[in-house]
Amino acid sequence: MSTGATVWLTGLPSAGKTTIAHELAGRLRDGGRPVEVLDGDEIRAFLSSGLGFSREDRHTNVQRIGFVAELLASHGVLVLVPVIAPYADSREAVRKHHQAQGTGYLEIHVATPVDVCSVRDVKGLYAEQAAGRLSGLTGVDDPYEAPERPDLRIETQGRTVEESAAAVHGLLAERGLTV
Repeated sequence: MSTGATVWLTGLPSAGKTTIAHELAGRLRDGGRPVEVLDGDEIRAFLSSGLGFSREDRHTNVQRIGFVAELLASHGVLVLVPVIAPYADSREAVRKHHQAQGTGYLEIHVATPVDVCSVRDVKGLYAEQAAGRLSGLTGVDDPYEAPERPDLRIETQGRTVEESAAAVHGLLAERGLTV
């Protein structure tokens, strides 16, 4: 059985987290690696549908996702989690839960600057915020606490998705998690 682990990709909205996760998942599957992507938007729609965007609700959402990720990882799955998780203490709680269970956990900071994210604006959130129709946008008018010591920091501007996924793949290979 493969050794499982959780790979948490954190960053601002439209940073490229989900795109990198899906590119990486394809590479890993092609290599025969059991992998799952726990997309933040999908999880919020199903597992956390009753939650809002208060600090407490965001923390609860992150803990729920972390629990599911650890459960899958404990069964040999490499779990890619492209979720903003804006608060350092929430991410740290997930890391500690993984450590207590003896399950691997890596934190990847997709460090795309807010000005680049706002141009990408995949879901139109930055435009909605700028028009005054949305408040509480992470990194704009709600906090985002960037990881101080991530296992890997990827600056996506000036890099292709393939290059970003390759950087994460390289870290996973170093840690013996690609096969």
